[in-house]
Amino acid sequence: MSAAKTSSKKPSARRLAREFALQALYQWQLAGQSVSFIEKQFAEAEGFDKADKTFFGALLKSAILHADATRDAVLPHLDRSWEELSPIERGVLLLSGRELLASPDVPYRVVINEAIELAKSYGGTDGHKYVNGVLDKLAAAARADEIAHAAKSGGTGRGKSS
Repeated sequence: MSAAKTSSKKPSARRLAREFALQALYQWQLAGQSVSFIEKQFAEAEGFDKADKTFFGALLKSAILHADATRDAVLPHLDRSWEELSPIERGVLLLSGRELLASPDVPYRVVINEAIELAKSYGGTDGHKYVNGVLDKLAAAARADEIAHAAKSGGTGRGKSS
């Protein structure tokens, strides 16, 4: 997998970091390689120099370290077993689920929008719709105060793009 080009607009360093982190999670799921091995490999990947390397490392390490807890938080919102999801869907849910659960500084709508874009770029035809529905439910459980505040203020819950 290589970083997808979904528009003529140049992707932000954080978006690239999320793309590379998804690719790394895909590799981790299928090959079971260590985080340090994967990080070294991606450091040499084409285009990685334009990604936010610190953000990439933090996302990847957190997603892998807390994979079981994130999966357990996501499971109640699935309509099928974890194993029935594609490795891309699992990767997006691990990555974005972790961000929803552990990064309150990133607005929930930003997390969900980024997840949808990743699923559109790398996943199956309607995978982004499924990911959106699952993450909406997880956000309602994990970010209820943020969602209520956004609704009360008439805002979108969006902050600056992260």
